[in-house]
Amino acid sequence: MRKSLIISIAMGVLMVSSGALTMALTPTIKIADQREEINLEVMIPEMFGDWQIDKSILPLQVDAETQANLDKIYNQTLARTYVNSLGEHIMLSVAYGGDQSDNLAVHKPEVCYYVQGFEIMKTLSDELLTQYGKLPIKRLLAVKGNRNEPIIYWVTIGNKAVLPGFDQKLQQLRYGLTGSVPDGMLVRVSSISRDEDRAYRLQTTFIQDLLSTIGTRERVRLIGAFET
Repeated sequence: MRKSLIISIAMGVLMVSSGALTMALTPTIKIADQREEINLEVMIPEMFGDWQIDKSILPLQVDAETQANLDKIYNQTLARTYVNSLGEHIMLSVAYGGDQSDNLAVHKPEVCYYVQGFEIMKTLSDELLTQYGKLPIKRLLAVKGNRNEPIIYWVTIGNKAVLPGFDQKLQQLRYGLTGSVPDGMLVRVSSISRDEDRAYRLQTTFIQDLLSTIGTRERVRLIGAFET
């Protein structure tokens, strides 16, 4: 009887300790509440460099179920198509979420395109050299019928751009250990082209033009702060 009582007490202590530890390690401070409120419509200019919005063409539209899931993850989304003086088009999609905890993480384009009936033919982790540092990116090739869509995208968690997956989880953990919940952003740039290399070069030019146009504060929100 005494041994059973001791075991029961020990188990109770362990359960209480475990619960207290879980509560202590559960992030409670939202970084988004401590930062300036974001407005994607204002943050991303309608005209920059040789680019302006082409309102006659809409980027990829998602189905109702996917949109409902996105609405749970993101506070704001922006989707635009830009055109340059040569008639070349670039589609830009930006999504911002104020809560990028484990339970509410970015919705990767690989998944988004797949549920829309695309086949992901290629996926590659890479770096894009910008005027401000090396930006970690993913390159995809999504195909649906005659539509061949090369894609560049990246994820920003808090103040750092990271590759989706392990690096993203690690960045979330870093914030979590300080009791903070990071905000996050997913930026996707794509174009319809059979020439993948040329498409990626054009997308790189578009990204560099955009980054050189927006202010420092907006740029940090978009691609993070690079270490010097």
